[in-house]
Amino acid sequence: MASAKKTEFQGQPAVALQSSDGARATILLHGGHLVSWIPAGGVEQLYLSPLSAYGEGQAVRGGVPVIFPQFASRGTLPRHGLLRTRGWQLADTTSHGAHAQAVLRFVADDATRALWPHDFEAEVTVSVIGQQLDIEFAVVNSGDTDFEFTVALHSYLRTNDVLKAQLEGLQGIRFEDNTTGQWQQQWGDVTQVVGEIDRLYHDAPGPLTLRELGRKVSIAHSDFTDVVVWNPGPTNAAQLKDLPDDDWLKMLCVEAARVIDPVTLPPGEEWAGMQTFIAG
Repeated sequence: MASAKKTEFQGQPAVALQSSDGARATILLHGGHLVSWIPAGGVEQLYLSPLSAYGEGQAVRGGVPVIFPQFASRGTLPRHGLLRTRGWQLADTTSHGAHAQAVLRFVADDATRALWPHDFEAEVTVSVIGQQLDIEFAVVNSGDTDFEFTVALHSYLRTNDVLKAQLEGLQGIRFEDNTTGQWQQQWGDVTQVVGEIDRLYHDAPGPLTLRELGRKVSIAHSDFTDVVVWNPGPTNAAQLKDLPDDDWLKMLCVEAARVIDPVTLPPGEEWAGMQTFIAG
């Protein structure tokens, strides 16, 4: 029987999901942050740094951070916005059939309005069953003026050796290379990591496949327009205090995003986007 139970993870309040067939996920209330996904009969699919910090004001390294309303440093807000370092509330744990599901909610408060003067309600819905994980981010403009935002689900996927991994499905897509600031077009269908990679692919419909010897993960998204592919490489990894020096080899971020063309949301309107992973 599917279940969603309150628990703790690294001393922080969390929700543990388990579908009727044994698929599992763990979501921190801190940041609305998914930190674990284990498909039915499978192994952990997300990377989480053993050096990550937890608690109010901290950004967890790994899992799936929620990036809103600013991506990276593209604006005047703190890097990656307002939500990943704040406490959320558990809004619903109603499971649907064999699925296990939880909804976490964040409502704008005085602290967020001091940085970004808008009223909003954000929700993250996580659902697991079998080999599939769905993550939906939704936001409602609860104020009385339009606001503009960018958003991403910053998904850290585990790899056995990122140098031997292949990401398929981006052939012909234009991308902004954030290591050079230049726009390029991908010609081959396979994206491989040989060191630092920081690319923002625009109008990338997917689906994508992250493939390694003996395993693969299919990746799809809806209502997101962009895909971010990121790995710090050895030099940058050594400068990150919350990442072991060699752990850049153990992960690749493949993120559903809406960055190049921001969303403008009128009062009373809602925007939602979903990212789906299927382990193979």
